[in-house]
Amino acid sequence: MSWTQVSYLYDGTYAGFLTCVFESYLHREEPMDFTPFDQAAASFYPQRPVEADRKKARRVYRALEQFGLEGKRWAERGFLTCLPEREVWLWRFYQLGFRQKRDLTRNLTHPVVDTVRRAVRHLEEEAHLLTGFVRFSELEGALAGEITPKNRVLPLLRPHFCGRYPQEQFLLYDRTHREALVHVPGKWAILPMEEFQMGRAGKEELHYRRMWRAFYDTIAIQGRYNPKCRMTHMPKRYWGNMTEFQREYPPKLDGLPPLP
Repeated sequence: MSWTQVSYLYDGTYAGFLTCVFESYLHREEPMDFTPFDQAAASFYPQRPVEADRKKARRVYRALEQFGLEGKRWAERGFLTCLPEREVWLWRFYQLGFRQKRDLTRNLTHPVVDTVRRAVRHLEEEAHLLTGFVRFSELEGALAGEITPKNRVLPLLRPHFCGRYPQEQFLLYDRTHREALVHVPGKWAILPMEEFQMGRAGKEELHYRRMWRAFYDTIAIQGRYNPKCRMTHMPKRYWGNMTEFQREYPPKLDGLPPLP
């Protein structure tokens, strides 16, 4: 019996995607694309809306144990990547995994396995870089920071920053995906947030930023200046959110010398 080619409309969440996987096996449907409800458009394939169902999603999620630890990690984190047509690649990865079980991650020459593996590696490398590139500012008694990642890295950054600042109130805003990691002592959440403005920094915060830029400039060795090497270790696309590269401040603050 052949599978029917369809276009799924879903809510864009991981639970919604897992529900689509469940429905595809239940109705023997081959999804050719996945589109969030708010981005629905005409399709060459019959469109079928699928509402997220947590019971169905949990059944699929539990079945991922068959892939082994590494295979399950790729299956979960693949949804956080910026891989084009991410859901279609993941559905193929799941389909292959349910056939090959724990041997899935050994089949690195398979184009589906290799594509998902590369996407997850890109996600994890970006998250690792951002553990060192995130800059927080103190605003009205709380810490706030912004990032503009390619992948949805907040779930991977959460253990690092919640563990590093367990007694702090902080917010880390992902401007690319319009969501924020919010933390207060003992609690955390990743929430959708359409807009976020850092607000005006006070004199003390500006003073700390000035000292941080001075430290960054002081430790530089001018005779070994190598911009290509610096951009290899500190990609330029992260500079816009890093204190040491932000120079446009008021020329003078009351009680403080002029900022560089």
